[in-house]
Amino acid sequence: MRTTESPHDWAAVEVAVPRQRDRLPGVSMAGFSQRAPARVDIAMVAHPSVTLFVDLSEGDSLVCDAHGRRERGSTVVGLVPPDLRLGGRAAGGIECLQIRLSPVLAIAVLGASTDLSGKVVSLEAVWGRDAGRAEDRLRAATSWDERFTIAADALGRRLSARPSLDPEVAAAWWLMRTSRGRVRVDSLANELGWSRKRLWSRFRSQIGVTPKRAARLVRFDRAAHLLAAGNAAAQVAAVSGYVDQAHLHREVKAFTGVTPTAVAAAPWLAIDDVAWPTSFADLTPSMSPVRVAGPSGSGEVS
Repeated sequence: MRTTESPHDWAAVEVAVPRQRDRLPGVSMAGFSQRAPARVDIAMVAHPSVTLFVDLSEGDSLVCDAHGRRERGSTVVGLVPPDLRLGGRAAGGIECLQIRLSPVLAIAVLGASTDLSGKVVSLEAVWGRDAGRAEDRLRAATSWDERFTIAADALGRRLSARPSLDPEVAAAWWLMRTSRGRVRVDSLANELGWSRKRLWSRFRSQIGVTPKRAARLVRFDRAAHLLAAGNAAAQVAAVSGYVDQAHLHREVKAFTGVTPTAVAAAPWLAIDDVAWPTSFADLTPSMSPVRVAGPSGSGEVS
């Protein structure tokens, strides 16, 4: 969860994460609770995942708004939704389970990755009656650990029951992630033994966005974290693989609608290091001394 203009009172928010042994590969989960009556108005930043918001609040439901398209209650958010906000008011407090799915898994878990790209839809529209059953079980659970187990079980059953995408497409996504988006589409195609046209077509049909768009999203995600950690835009541009600071500015503007300076100043990532600790595993030591480092990638996206 991330906030803009009016900072949310994150000190009042309890964050829960699954134990390491309960985590599924390609799935990240976090539980958010605010016991007191609260009003929520949170701007979300594009992330390289398909996201499920399971609304467990009492009373009025949360509202997910993407460029004027609103869905109330539990929702599914596809890759790169425009102007995404999460809002609402709950007299009895707010509880929400957020699940981030690798796009590689989304086609199996949801069965509609292409249709979801850039969109927000209700969880019921995707899962049917199973959505209500899952919500009932999650509401009846007495702890976040129990909720994470229930969610992992529901996701695991779907993963085992449905076909996954092409292994070449999965490999292309893995290469994008490990290179932090700094990989050429031609290089990807050569690595996989496919033509550029075939990779473009298969990736687009199964992931929901083009390979170039996906790589840009991965690269932007790292840059956004570096900016929010207080690093200078020029340094972020150089480390993240942008041609120059102006290139970074254009990309940040395209994904967020604001400037890199606004990203650095706004508390969008106020609790990401708690809720999504692996998001910080690839920050380089020279850029952010308080984060764990990983090797830098090379190459440019074409």
